[in-house]
Amino acid sequence: MKAALGVLLLLAGCAAAPEPCPVGAKPATIAEAYFGRNVQGRAPVTDAEWARFMADTVTPAFPDGLTVLDGTGQWRNAAGQISREDSKVLLLVLPGQDQAAASARLQPVTATWKARFAQESVLTVFRAGCAAF
Repeated sequence: MKAALGVLLLLAGCAAAPEPCPVGAKPATIAEAYFGRNVQGRAPVTDAEWARFMADTVTPAFPDGLTVLDGTGQWRNAAGQISREDSKVLLLVLPGQDQAAASARLQPVTATWKARFAQESVLTVFRAGCAAF
């Protein structure tokens, strides 16, 4: 029994150990945020509105750089209805930051989007990675 417990603890330790970054790269958190552009009761968020949101909210929060992609997706809302919409995908590579710090930096951006455009949610994804510049 003790041997089996020891093996399980050893395996758990191995599974939790992060893989080291390649030479020249440093640990980073990769954050993704998916901003749906449909707005109930009005036309979708326009390119001009997105540009203003980038200028007054996103860029000041992440001045070191970011990438924005156009997307099309779908999701099930709280009422159980499938909603299909165009979206903007914000990709952030944050060297030296853990996922909690990345989430704390991104949260005011997603909160502003939800308030400004009456959105129920913004999908966010955080994962560990390596980055080299």
